[in-house]
Amino acid sequence: MKIQDALRKANELGLDLVEVAPNAEPPVCRIVDFGKFKYEQAKNDKDKKGNAAARMKEIKFRVNVAQHDYETKLRHAEEFLDKGNKVRVLLQFRGREMAHQELGAQRMSQIKKDLIDMAIVEQEPKLQGRTMLMTLAALPPAKRKRRFFSEHDLQHMGDGDEPSEDADKVDDETDEADEAEETASSSH
Repeated sequence: MKIQDALRKANELGLDLVEVAPNAEPPVCRIVDFGKFKYEQAKNDKDKKGNAAARMKEIKFRVNVAQHDYETKLRHAEEFLDKGNKVRVLLQFRGREMAHQELGAQRMSQIKKDLIDMAIVEQEPKLQGRTMLMTLAALPPAKRKRRFFSEHDLQHMGDGDEPSEDADKVDDETDEADEAEETASSSH
């Protein structure tokens, strides 16, 4: 449609002619209410920026969590924090566990201590019904230091991270020299 025809039709309808794809060949225009169009566009841009809920991850614990499960959940929390997300830690009480809330508080302080190199506490642990909540925010990237790694992560780490065989040989030779000195001094 020619521009003049589109403008005339928009005026007849009491609406505006808005160019929505200027780089297309030919450019694409729409007949819409310009105020409503701007409002919808601003709303979409705001949604695209990523609201806080999209960057909030949750990790659920129980009071009596096994050590391996605990470490796995901390590893996931570290991955989320490493990507810059916030982490909400939920500790759920069931049944008679509510009588031992101090165990939940101990577990939360342990989590806080284990993730100290990755996050700061944004919201201290607090009880809401049968759930204890704590929110953690990631430290700046330069200050983050992971402590929990999976077997897969350890296999793919650089070879420079592990001690070399030469260093083991030097340690063995030093130990043998120390033993020889001890034997010599005890014989005197």
